[in-house]
Amino acid sequence: MARAHRLIARAARLWWAIRRPRTLGVRALVLDGAERVALVKHTYRSYWYLPGGGVKKSESFAVALAREVREEIGLEDVRLERVLGVYRSAAEGKDDHVVVFVARTAEPTAAIRAADALEIEAARWFALDALPEDISPASARRIGEYRRGEVGVGDW
Repeated sequence: MARAHRLIARAARLWWAIRRPRTLGVRALVLDGAERVALVKHTYRSYWYLPGGGVKKSESFAVALAREVREEIGLEDVRLERVLGVYRSAAEGKDDHVVVFVARTAEPTAAIRAADALEIEAARWFALDALPEDISPASARRIGEYRRGEVGVGDW
C-alpha cells in the first residue's frame, strides 16, 4: 500500500506542476506535559514531520487542524495555544500556504499512535533536544523557531 501512496503522491506533484494551484494547509507543533513534540512518518515520504495536512473547502484552520491531529496521531482533545507562523511553499509545484499552530495535549501523558495506517507509518513523541536525525528540514526549522520564542513567517 505504501507503494500506491508513493505513486499517487508523484502523480499529484506532476499535476500541481502543470496547474500550479493555490492550497491551504495546517501543521501542529503538538506538545505533551513533558514538553515532547509529536512527529509522524508518512508511508509515502522519508522524513519525520509535524502532523498536519490540507484545509478543505468550508473548513476553518482550527477545524482542519483538529481533524488532521485526530486522523494522524489519534488525539481527540488538543488545545490551541497560538499561531507559530504562516509560511509559503512552492516545493511541490503548488502555491501552498501553511499555518503552523502550537498546541498542547489535554492529558499531560497522552499516548499517540499512527491513527491511519494507510497514510502514517509511525507516530512518536520526541524530546525537543533529541529530535530524530531524519526529521524534515522544515519541521526542524519550525521547532527551532518555537524553542527560540520566534514567530515565523516567510518561506517554508
